Amino acid sequence: MKYVEGFVCAVPAANKQAYIEHVTLAGALLKEFGVSRMVECWGDDVREGTVTDFRGAVKAKDDEVVVFSWFEYPSKEVRDTAMHKMMNDPRMKDMTVDMPFDGKRMIFGGFVPILDL
Repeated sequence: MKYVEGFVCAVPAANKQAYIEHVTLAGALLKEFGVSRMVECWGDDVREGTVTDFRGAVKAKDDEVVVFSWFEYPSKEVRDTAMHKMMNDPRMKDMTVDMPFDGKRMIFGGFVPILDL
């Protein structure tokens, strides 16, 4: 069964191209580690909620755009192995030195699909 890892982060609007370049490079490594699909979505209609919302979840500033993304893996086992590889690969560590967004405000988690239409 597939496994999905989801992410939400805030990226300065001025860093859009740098973000695209960053995730393009990361994507090549992630595919090498076992990601079967990677989708990155630039916020377009991300409204403020009454109680909570995407912007609040990542403490987005006025000049930042919320990005929603997900990775698909063939299974949770492949994801777990890939995560171990990512955490220990020097290429990934190098990519975290000068990221075009604040990674400390990123939220993420792993999910088991229950419906895929």
